[in-house]
Amino acid sequence: MDKNAKAVDESSFQTKVKMCQVIVLFSGYSTKLDETLKANCSCTLIKASRNIIVDTMTAWDRQRIIDALAEHDITADQIDYVVCTHSHADHIGNNNLFLNAEHIIGTCVHRGDEFFERNFENEGYRICPGVRVVATPGHTSDDVTVLVDTTISSKSICFAITGDLFEKEDDILDPSIWKEFGTAELQATQSRMRSDIMHLANFIVPGHGPMFAVTEDLRKIIKSQIIV
Repeated sequence: MDKNAKAVDESSFQTKVKMCQVIVLFSGYSTKLDETLKANCSCTLIKASRNIIVDTMTAWDRQRIIDALAEHDITADQIDYVVCTHSHADHIGNNNLFLNAEHIIGTCVHRGDEFFERNFENEGYRICPGVRVVATPGHTSDDVTVLVDTTISSKSICFAITGDLFEKEDDILDPSIWKEFGTAELQATQSRMRSDIMHLANFIVPGHGPMFAVTEDLRKIIKSQIIV
């Protein structure tokens, strides 16, 4: 599989996306060292009728996020929604930057000390036109994915910002990668969720790698990996 042939030029999407604009501020990474894991998550800005940030990295990334938002003429107090795909430390580290926002951490939704009941099943929780949050358990029992429906060059396109449902594109050909970092008893659930999301999406922003394009070949591979 030629990864270069499928490489996504993220900057080109930023200029072509209509209605909802998906901007990967930082692509995540993960590298196993001798006795530790060096990792940080992807951080994504969605500019739609509401401003949304997905996954806020580690507490050490505060200024990086502020600076990256400024490049897109956004300040922290202009963010309307914070979505954390799950509650691991590398995905929630700067939530307190966004005190004007509603916070969605997994399937927990709150603003300050007020917590809301939201239904993430079936069609998911719709944040604004073109953007919804759906439950995709597997990596943890509370994981969610953000689906962004938009238009590029008159073609309907769906972006899936998945957190660690997909660790990185490499975990498609080597599923041991996502299985190692996931919840063992939820592997069958995660395998189904991965296939469901790949069926919907044209592009995936994984938790710890760059955005990649979905192809029919990848959909077939993921479907063949469903654990029954």
